[in-house]
Amino acid sequence: MAGLAADPEVIRIGNCSGFYGDRASAMREMLSDGQLDVLTGDYLAELTMLILGRDRMKDPNLGYAKTFVRQLEDCLGLALERGVRIVANAGGLNPAGLAQRVRELAHKLGLPARVAHVEGDDLLARAAELGLGSPLTANAYLGAWGIAACLSAGADVVVTGRVTDAALVVGPAAAHFGWGRTDFDALAGAVVAGHVIECGTQATGGNFAFFTELEDLDRPGFPIAEVRRDGSSVITKHTGTGGAVTVDTVAAQLMYEVQGARYAGPDVTTRLDSVRLTQQGPDRVLVEGVAGEAPPPTLKVSLNTLGGFRNEMTFVLTGLEIEAKARLAQRQLERWLPVRPAELDWTLARLDRPDADTEERASALLRCVVRDPDPNKVGRAFSNVAVELALASYPGFTLTSPPGNGSPYGVFTPGYVDAAAVTQTAVLPDGTRVDIESSSEKIELVEVAQPDLPDPLPRGETRRAPLGTIVLARSGDKGGNANIGVWVRTDAQWRWLAHALTVDALRLLLPETAELTITRHVLPNLRALNFVVEGLLGQGVAYQARFDPQAKGLGEWLRSRHVDIPVELL
Repeated sequence: MAGLAADPEVIRIGNCSGFYGDRASAMREMLSDGQLDVLTGDYLAELTMLILGRDRMKDPNLGYAKTFVRQLEDCLGLALERGVRIVANAGGLNPAGLAQRVRELAHKLGLPARVAHVEGDDLLARAAELGLGSPLTANAYLGAWGIAACLSAGADVVVTGRVTDAALVVGPAAAHFGWGRTDFDALAGAVVAGHVIECGTQATGGNFAFFTELEDLDRPGFPIAEVRRDGSSVITKHTGTGGAVTVDTVAAQLMYEVQGARYAGPDVTTRLDSVRLTQQGPDRVLVEGVAGEAPPPTLKVSLNTLGGFRNEMTFVLTGLEIEAKARLAQRQLERWLPVRPAELDWTLARLDRPDADTEERASALLRCVVRDPDPNKVGRAFSNVAVELALASYPGFTLTSPPGNGSPYGVFTPGYVDAAAVTQTAVLPDGTRVDIESSSEKIELVEVAQPDLPDPLPRGETRRAPLGTIVLARSGDKGGNANIGVWVRTDAQWRWLAHALTVDALRLLLPETAELTITRHVLPNLRALNFVVEGLLGQGVAYQARFDPQAKGLGEWLRSRHVDIPVELL
């Protein structure tokens, strides 16, 4: 079989979407601005599956990312003209429906596009049988081999449901190089490349801690992985596009939403502690040395359930006696409610300053969030009461929004099933259905022993300064857990950080985590620490347990905290 790229030793894979709602013009930009062999798009996240589940409840023909169809209408002809294959997980809960929609689109445009799809991830009909309860959606994270089969059969466009984000890169690489199921090091290298580019511009300077160092961040370009036969890769971007690709921008994405040193997937377990990053030139970072092991015997399943209904009202408290005003508003609202919702949470954000020069800087925000299975208890019965306090409560009473009805919220939980119980199916362009067997080699997933720490820096003069003066960070969510990856640039900084930022130190710096289980993972090759904070996000992003429900700013809060840093490092 001919490969997917002209170069038998390298396949150039770009990304044009990091989430459902990403830059709509990115597909055309990536196809127009330079050479590619494959263009991928990641449209799915835990919250997205819930959104698509609600779409499917309204119309069983939906359940896929509609924006992908609009992008293809503009770009399918250009992709075919340039010989670029398109691989996207935009199929969501209905990959077969999206594949048919793409065929109809190609026919309307008069384009000879060969369309294939991957299915088998949707376990909803078998949820009870598999011990997964009664969710709204239940989708197993499938691997790369269905994508590879579709591409090997000549597909121009491959759409999938819930595959791992990295599978969008691993599949094309495996098809191009003819990798086997046990080529674990090569597969793991492609997983790292896929993980780096899956979130689009987060690899080219977006959400980057030291963003002020980047000269052109107005419109970052999307990333490209030049994957090699041995699984190593170079992360880059099209020439002339904004942003930057550096060791630190790549490390930032590598640390995003990961757990321990073993990064488990359906095709391979990737050893993140083996990754080495090297700057090869402007906007070119070499990723090499990645070790892979057999995958675990189970597949992770994304489970979304309708948890009930929620509503919130926010009170503005201005000037003096902020806490007394908050206590009065809380006491009044709770006494005036005709019936108390199942959950009623208060948060006071002290954004006010003494002797402030503007009214806004003199004000704090008091937020009340309610949840209940009964929409009536969190609807106008709650929000109208908040408004009724207007002339009977604290001085300066005002709200940030009018009263409204509650809205449904979802709860995300991960499930696990025996990999052998899930059949991945590649539906080829000619309609042939090919079942993809689970990997025959499996290992039980256990934590890697913590590596030896470097010798600590000798004691010396310190200065009180923000941790982020020398430390970079990236944080994110995995269900109800949050992760914070932190790293430094020099060996001397690493000798200090590895000993200074312990779990106990993190609890002191981030008091919201004080009572939660925290695990620290050490990644010496990256001079990095990764902290997993369990339960910080309640029952997932849709539950909105805190004002930053996906923990996107958690790392930046940590960087803003003041610590004693050795003067020699400053």
